[in-house]
Amino acid sequence: MTRLRGELLRLPLYLAGLTMLVPFYWMASAAFKPVPELTRNPPSFVPGDPTLDAFYEPAWDPGVRADQLVAGLFQRYQDVPGGFLRFMGNSLFVAAAITVLSLLIAALAAYALTKMDLPGRRVIFVVVVASMMIPWQVTLVPNYLIVRNLEWLNTYQGYIVPALAKAFVVFFLVQYMRSIPDDLVHAARVDGAGEFRIWWRVVMPLMRPALAAMAIFVVLAEWNNFLWPLIIVQDDTMANVPVALSRLNASNAFNPHNMAVIMAASLLTSLPTVIFFLAFQKHFTRGIALSGIKG
Repeated sequence: MTRLRGELLRLPLYLAGLTMLVPFYWMASAAFKPVPELTRNPPSFVPGDPTLDAFYEPAWDPGVRADQLVAGLFQRYQDVPGGFLRFMGNSLFVAAAITVLSLLIAALAAYALTKMDLPGRRVIFVVVVASMMIPWQVTLVPNYLIVRNLEWLNTYQGYIVPALAKAFVVFFLVQYMRSIPDDLVHAARVDGAGEFRIWWRVVMPLMRPALAAMAIFVVLAEWNNFLWPLIIVQDDTMANVPVALSRLNASNAFNPHNMAVIMAASLLTSLPTVIFFLAFQKHFTRGIALSGIKG
């Protein structure tokens, strides 16, 4: 009876999970449907004749016009070296670079604010925390003007440098670093170690759980970043996956024959985040718990 009651109490959670899984399943199944089945009414829930034509259509000829044949995802973007894989490479490189660099910078800032006798460190920390209350949309125009004046439009540095300052990551690491005993740092100083060596050899190994938790949040946020890349990138070669997907959808929004290609692109776009979450879900849940306890 108690078990049945527990299952009934979980029923709203199951329904909420189902509402999130059904759109993903619909996207994945549509990516493997042929064009006639995709445009059929009523639609099929399970692909009757699964195909990979949305990814690569062998019968498609750019010189022949046919309503039922459209170019596969990997047959498009002829002007972009690598095609759609170039966009995924851009997203992967930018997300990895921002994650590594922003965590290193935030960890250095947290060490200075917690373990060093830095004049005005309390004021600096309050300024960092207060900056989180400023809506990020407010910084779009100033950041764009700075990047444009530096001639960083359509460049990787235009992606990466403005994203390195992350106040929440500094705030989170400061809270976690305060739990590390100061005696460890003092002992290392007595042994003659410099501040940078103490930070790298003593403090950073103890920060691994917090760094792993923050890395997951930063990677997911940067992989799905859309607005800033849309503003600074006009060249398709430098587009990331969300921008490329948006342009693909906009150019084929009223053509139902291209829906399978759009769904295939959406599937490839979402797969890395799903795999990343499944591989590091323990760290993800631990990160959520740490952000609540340490705050």
